[in-house]
This record gives sequence, structure tokens and C-alpha cells, in this order.
Amino acid sequence: MTAPPLSPAAGFVAGIVRSLPICAAIAPFGLLYGALAADTGLSVFEATFMSATIFGGASQMVGLQLFDGRVPGWLIVLSIFAVNFRHILYSAALGPKLMHWRPWQRLVGWFVLSDPQFAESMKMADKRPVAFSWYFGLGLTIYGLWVLESYLGARFGALIEDPEALGLDFMLPLYFFGMLYDFRSRKPFFPIVGASAAGSVLAMLTVGSPWHVSIGAICGIATAILIGAPEAPPPMPPEAKERTT
Repeated sequence: MTAPPLSPAAGFVAGIVRSLPICAAIAPFGLLYGALAADTGLSVFEATFMSATIFGGASQMVGLQLFDGRVPGWLIVLSIFAVNFRHILYSAALGPKLMHWRPWQRLVGWFVLSDPQFAESMKMADKRPVAFSWYFGLGLTIYGLWVLESYLGARFGALIEDPEALGLDFMLPLYFFGMLYDFRSRKPFFPIVGASAAGSVLAMLTVGSPWHVSIGAICGIATAILIGAPEAPPPMPPEAKERTT
């Protein structure tokens, strides 16, 4: 039984509040990106503009590694597509839950779609209809903080000589692990995650980055197809429905 939808104002505020721990987790990653962008020769404006237009931390990191003039443009595009392939899967899973939105709302929603945005939206869909105001409050805050953190990292990142020595590069993977673990009650969670992790590690050791991201996702999807969807619970008897209403 789903809860009633939130009002626009309440949904927007709830989205902002829910985004705060996410922003705290991705802050070191945003600062690290800005610092690396400045270190590779991008200006503060270019580093910030890249975050404002692409809004994809992993793909931006890949771009920084390839923007050295020696890699063909088509390979850069293909590499970034490989990293962001998971967003096709995100939109396919989340899209049916957003069909009550207007077309322009879905366009805005797809732009701010990110890993934590997808996870939080899927969890919200289990409780109540995903309101655009809630989704936008969540996504706008994450987007705004990401752009700001990129600017601060590009402007002042040189003051941190070795971000990895402080463990800043570890905070984002740790957050993603916690976010993923929230879905552990869904079956078959562990076989799919195990297959995806094994495929990603094997691909990283053989093919290399960034292909391990897509290959790991494909391994998880293949495992889910082989296992099949979990059995639906039996329908509730009419007399039980009357007692719950």
C-alpha cells in the first residue's frame, strides 16, 4: 500500500533534505575533480563549465585522462559512452515510474539523473508516487553542489598536495556501497551484485578502464535474466482486503 503523494512544496523541501547526506558524500569527489582538472591544464571556468554541462563525475574523470591531444575524439566519446551506459539502464528502470510527469519534467529529470538520484527515486517509488517536486529538489541540490565543488576544487585544489593521502578518494565508493546495500532486501540481490562485481573486476584486470563499468553491469543483467524475476506473492483474499481498508 503506497502513501499519498506529497504536495509540491513539501516534496521540494523533502528532496533537499534527502540530498544533504548525498552532497556530503560526493563533496570530496567534486573537489578532487576540480583539483585534477586544474592540474591537467583546464582553467577554472572550463572545469566548472564541464561540470555544469556534463554533470557526470566518472565520465568527467575519464575525459580528464584522455584530453591530452594524443587520443582521437571518437575514442573519447566511445569511452565516455561506456562509462555512462548504466544511465540507459537507469532510465529504462525508472522511466515507467515517471509516466505521470509532463514531457518537459521528464527532460529535466533525465538531465539531473545520477547514481544516487536513481537509487533514491527507486526507493521512493516503493513508498509513494515519485513527485517531480521531490525529484527536482533532490537533483537540483546535488547538481548545484557538484558545480560549486568543482569550482572550489579548481580554484583551491592546489592547496591539497595529495588528496589520496587524506582518503578523500575513498569516500565516494564507500557511499555507493552503502547506497547499494539498501537494496539488499530485494531478491535476488546477492547473486546479481556478486556477478556484477566479479565481471567488473575481471574486466578491469583484462580489458581495463572504463570498460569494466559496462561489462560489470552486463554481467549483472545477464545473471538477473538467467535467475528470472522473483515469484509474486499470492493475491490477497477479498475478506483480507476488506480488513485492511
